[in-house]
Amino acid sequence: SLRRLQLDYVDILFVCHKDIKIQMEEIVRAATYLINIGKAHYWGTTRWTAMEILEAHSVARQLCLIPPTCEQTEYHLFRREKVEMRLPEMYHKIGVGVIAWSPLACGLISGKYQDGVPENSRASLKGFEWLKERIMGAEGRRRQEKIMELQPIAEQLSCTLCQLAIAWCLRYDGVSSALLGVSNVTQLHENLRAVQVLSRMTPEIIEAMDNILGNKPPSRWEMKTS
Repeated sequence: SLRRLQLDYVDILFVCHKDIKIQMEEIVRAATYLINIGKAHYWGTTRWTAMEILEAHSVARQLCLIPPTCEQTEYHLFRREKVEMRLPEMYHKIGVGVIAWSPLACGLISGKYQDGVPENSRASLKGFEWLKERIMGAEGRRRQEKIMELQPIAEQLSCTLCQLAIAWCLRYDGVSSALLGVSNVTQLHENLRAVQVLSRMTPEIIEAMDNILGNKPPSRWEMKTS
């Protein structure tokens, strides 16, 4: 893989979808070995459960191996439960950060699907029928309506909806970074300006967005008292 990438090492090696047939010790030992020989600087997980990540940390601690440092998982305005309900204990207890992928909900938040599926967009490609169905279905339409309701907030902050959505992801204390998918350099520059919006994400702005979205997960205290 490194040869094809024309790299000597990768910064982070991600282990995707833990295979239940493979013992956790074997995974942690393999990741530790690759780090020790200089093929990676760190390792992380992708779409693991909180329990699996905690198990990896426990195994690493017991055997003096290297634990995962981050979890790569889907996080955006319409998918919040895992990051905000299931993973917070890891942020504070073992220092695992989240790398948020799909902060624009597979392009839905960009607004490009507002009038249907454009030609050559991801949802128009063979193999992405699931995405087209998700976007054009009833739930996708409801989400697009919510996105339009967020437009005044974006205007208030003098930013685009994409920048607002990315800044919203980054504002959460458990999120270390976000993965951005772009089609051209202009989009990249535009989305990177979300960092400038981050300082304007006040509690009042967050509350206004939560009121529009109507999907804020309950806190642990709220769950205990309900």
